[in-house]
Amino acid sequence: MASLQSIYLPSLLIVQEYIFLKKQSAMAYNEHLAERIKQNLESRKIKYIEKKMFGGVCLMVDDKMLMGVMKEQLMARVDPEVDAPKALKRKGAVTMDFTGKTMKGFILVDQEAIDMEEDFDYWVAFV
Repeated sequence: MASLQSIYLPSLLIVQEYIFLKKQSAMAYNEHLAERIKQNLESRKIKYIEKKMFGGVCLMVDDKMLMGVMKEQLMARVDPEVDAPKALKRKGAVTMDFTGKTMKGFILVDQEAIDMEEDFDYWVAFV
């Protein structure tokens, strides 16, 4: 007759692995970067709503997705006609290409390109 340990231990290990993987996927974006953005908005008294999407977090102002974090990149919404051409010339900036389709007016910025506060401030100023 099998012991209770031999019956329940494999199931327990599967549950523990599931919980571990859920925690890993829940932290699929740079939380420190998200906090930097939120602190900046709060310091300027800008009210926002935080929503999880794109495997990251988006910050919405007046029901519009304006900033966010996807993995290790900052996501910024810019005016596609006025601001995007100049913004895309900055170090680490690329047009957001989600699901193979370019999202007009959205730019992803590499973490290294916003390490300096003045570079970070450039991007959050669009809000």
